[in-house]
Amino acid sequence: MVPKLVLAVLFLYPITPQTEEARIKKDSLIKDPSAGVYFMKQTVGNACGTIELLHAIGNISSEINLVEGSYLDKFFKTTANMNPEEHAAFLENDREMEVAHSVAATGGDTEARDNVNTHFICFTCVNGQLYGLDGRRSGPVAHDSSSSSSLLHDAAKVIRKMIEKNPDSLNFNVMAISKRV
Repeated sequence: MVPKLVLAVLFLYPITPQTEEARIKKDSLIKDPSAGVYFMKQTVGNACGTIELLHAIGNISSEINLVEGSYLDKFFKTTANMNPEEHAAFLENDREMEVAHSVAATGGDTEARDNVNTHFICFTCVNGQLYGLDGRRSGPVAHDSSSSSSLLHDAAKVIRKMIEKNPDSLNFNVMAISKRV
């Protein structure tokens, strides 16, 4: 049912003591983000979905066509040579993104809350490697090797292990960013 070619996977999961313990253990797998992976720290509260969408687009920009001069085109061209902390600072001071985020957050049927207990992360393939991108971490987490043809399957393996840590929860969601071929 998912159109091929999957370029990125966004995963929403509940934050629990089990997931936090696993997150801390995985910190040893963090790679240097300068190795071609677009990564930013999350310093803006309650914006993990936005951060993970930016992670996805920043790492698949060679596969998609951003409209020349569009907000996202300018954003990624401006931040291309920044480090994760500079990406975060740029985003913090970006009024256009702040307004767009506020409009989107209040535009749906769900009431926005300050204390949420779920979190988004992004999975994408860069240079043959599956990376988990989480703005709460100091850098990308390297998983097994991957490719554009196996990204969904490879990300699902990691996601399945995360779901197993919370077998009684239904608070999971997976979204794929794909490109029709």
